[in-house]
Amino acid sequence: MADPAVGRGMRGAEAVTTADGTVAGGSGAGVITRGLRRHVDRVGYHLPAAAVFVGTIVLWELSVSALRLQRFILPPPTAIVAALASEADLLRRSALTTLFEAVGGLAIGVIAGLLVAFLTVRSSTARNALLPVAVAANAIPIIAIAPIMNNWFGVLNPLSKMMIVALLVFFPVMINVTRGLTQVEPSVLELMRSYAASEWTILRRVRIPNALPFFFTALKVSTTLSLIGAIVGEYFGGSSEVLGRVIVQSASRLRFDITWAAIFLGAVTGIVFYLLVVAVERLVMPWHASLRGQEG
Repeated sequence: MADPAVGRGMRGAEAVTTADGTVAGGSGAGVITRGLRRHVDRVGYHLPAAAVFVGTIVLWELSVSALRLQRFILPPPTAIVAALASEADLLRRSALTTLFEAVGGLAIGVIAGLLVAFLTVRSSTARNALLPVAVAANAIPIIAIAPIMNNWFGVLNPLSKMMIVALLVFFPVMINVTRGLTQVEPSVLELMRSYAASEWTILRRVRIPNALPFFFTALKVSTTLSLIGAIVGEYFGGSSEVLGRVIVQSASRLRFDITWAAIFLGAVTGIVFYLLVVAVERLVMPWHASLRGQEG
């Protein structure tokens, strides 16, 4: 017969499920310890990036002071923060307008890329015919296409910047989604067809889940491309309350603290945009191995 004291000791170490399905005993300290360990692991994961960021800012500030650099060459971080505060209204409105252009162009480019990918998934001839066109569109420099878009849609029309963004976004989305839809294990397709599955069922059950990681990879790249396209497109004219025009106008007045503040705001907007895509990715496909490996 087992020693009751031993049984009590084991129950103190871990929870025991009784015959009726309830949980008896359990160690609250063990749960707390595991929770603390997970939090410590998360902090440790982000700590190197935070340390590099803070160290760069401190080194930047000290270097500008020690070398006595003029502000038109490189303003210190304190001057940039002051510009963010003094020009907060202008920078906020400019960032929102640029973000609107970036999101609109991203939506147009993603929808166009998905449509082309799904239309060509069954036809290698169509893929081979459209791929050179997509590559050619992706190879066009922004500085070449921006004046044309401004002429077509109007300099002050946000659609001109959206179409520049759409051209940048279209290629990575189309090529990645096409790859995800077509590069399916042949054995999986044979198994589905052995069950007399229709092409629609194969698309819904096999091809689309296989393409989701490719799609989100393209979407992460496209978020940064969309902001780059919108800001560079604004260099060639448009409203004065957009990040691109703020950068050009402040640089021409040698107010490089405002220039750097606008650049910083664009970078922060891009990071937030990227993190939103990552959050959506975790919600849509938590089953993927790459995301399970990140669980702490």
